[in-house]
Amino acid sequence: MAKLEGANPTGSMKDRMAWAMIEAAERDGRLRPGGKVVEFTGGSTGTSLAMVCAARGYPLSIVTSNAASLEKRHHMQALGADLTVLHSEGGRLTQELFKEMAAATGRIVRETGAFWTDQFHNSSQVDGYHTLGEEIWEQTGGHVDAFVHVVGTCGSLRGVAETLRRRSPKLHVVAVEPAKSPVLSGGPPGSHRIEGVGTGQIPPLWDPGLADAVEQVSTSEAETMARRLAREDGVFAGTSSGANVVAALRVARHLGPDATVAIVLVDNGLKYLSTDLFTSR
Repeated sequence: MAKLEGANPTGSMKDRMAWAMIEAAERDGRLRPGGKVVEFTGGSTGTSLAMVCAARGYPLSIVTSNAASLEKRHHMQALGADLTVLHSEGGRLTQELFKEMAAATGRIVRETGAFWTDQFHNSSQVDGYHTLGEEIWEQTGGHVDAFVHVVGTCGSLRGVAETLRRRSPKLHVVAVEPAKSPVLSGGPPGSHRIEGVGTGQIPPLWDPGLADAVEQVSTSEAETMARRLAREDGVFAGTSSGANVVAALRVARHLGPDATVAIVLVDNGLKYLSTDLFTSR
């Protein structure tokens, strides 16, 4: 069972977490009317924050890189965000790029006094994904044996897993990470092309108790599956969604035909039209 999060306003599940982080900051006074917001992102968090900030009247600065698709960068700018774009060799996601973007964001905070949503440390985002977990439970009629999901900030895995486990304590949870950067499995960081996940370090919101297992998926496997989803099923989604499907099929084969495995198709394929995902044959 796949939850199609590409149907959200900016075409991504990240709309949920952007709204939750901004609302929490408004509520506790960290963000004042008209205050500046800043974040670094591989793309979809930036478009989601740009939408929420435009609607709420907050100027937004985004630090990103050429590892994010042109569509994501143009989308952020169209919604009014000011972009700082760093260079990554070959457009790959690496631990070094993550550190460079964080450092550039810190400089903007020091120079402007902007509120940093700090998505990797901000537990408020988890609240935005509790509703996603409730929807999965309700829309599957409460028949969920396993939940399989990629890890970026880990906010979505945490929010959905916590919610589903309150309903079904025996739920089998599987985290998904890039095979070239298997840090959740105890391996070394590396470079890959699965946008939005696998930052090369253990995310602060990660807890080993969240997952019963970790599946590693290669960029090639994820891209091939995303293309298959589009051409064989008419489901248009990105590379991280392809990774979810690859891992979920493995889990389904292990659990057997009577089990229900739930996943999230993270975003819409329109975000990747200029990338190798859909320009390569």
